[in-house]
Amino acid sequence: MKFFSRRSAIVLLTLAAGVVLAMPSLAQMREFTGRIDRVNKKKMIVDNRMGDKVSFVPVETTEVSGEGKETWKDLKQKDWVTVSWKMIDKPRKAYKVEVLPPRED
Repeated sequence: MKFFSRRSAIVLLTLAAGVVLAMPSLAQMREFTGRIDRVNKKKMIVDNRMGDKVSFVPVETTEVSGEGKETWKDLKQKDWVTVSWKMIDKPRKAYKVEVLPPRED
């Protein structure tokens, strides 16, 4: 009976370790929509016009699309965007940036 309980413990620990290691890949994507307040090659600050300003950093695989924009360098102040990011990232990483049609303030 001792063999079974040790074996079970080893299996459970192995499974638990696998779940812990897989956690970052299981992180859900979040979205934040607003107008770009400031942008440079290292950081972008987005203002949702409801009192929240959130900063994002680009990653090597950041996808930029919409309104003729294709790269991080194409983003300009006052562009409206929806940024996809993961809650676990510190600092927040922009995985996808969708540029939206212009809006009135």
